[in-house]
Amino acid sequence: MDGPRHDVPEPDALTRPYWEAAARGRLLVRRCGACGRAHHYPREFCPYCWSEEVAWEEASGRATLYTWSAVHRNDLPPFTGRVPYLAAVVDLAEGPRMMTELVDCPQDGPRAGMPLEVAFRDGVPVFRPGPGRAAGPAG
Repeated sequence: MDGPRHDVPEPDALTRPYWEAAARGRLLVRRCGACGRAHHYPREFCPYCWSEEVAWEEASGRATLYTWSAVHRNDLPPFTGRVPYLAAVVDLAEGPRMMTELVDCPQDGPRAGMPLEVAFRDGVPVFRPGPGRAAGPAG
């Protein structure tokens, strides 16, 4: 592929553990030792109580679908070859909301509240329908 890619991270000292774990098929979140709340995207402090007592924790990989949008046009490499795709926001079981992509969506389409599980594509977390997905309408 010629030119820059817009789907790969540029890890820094703070986010490197997140991306290294993702490359090994593990999803991490940060949890505050002061107030106990998890957050995502990674920050050096808790966005709820401002404590700097935050640490990495492995997430369960379970989530529910909050919202989504079908993307039919994206001119940035390599997205042009992926359209259409589903950009999504999911609620992780640990509490935080996360922007991601929904993959392997069933024929009857996504549904708000649908159970999801994490999958990884080229070291990037994406989500797919998980166990317990509600059945589509009877036909």
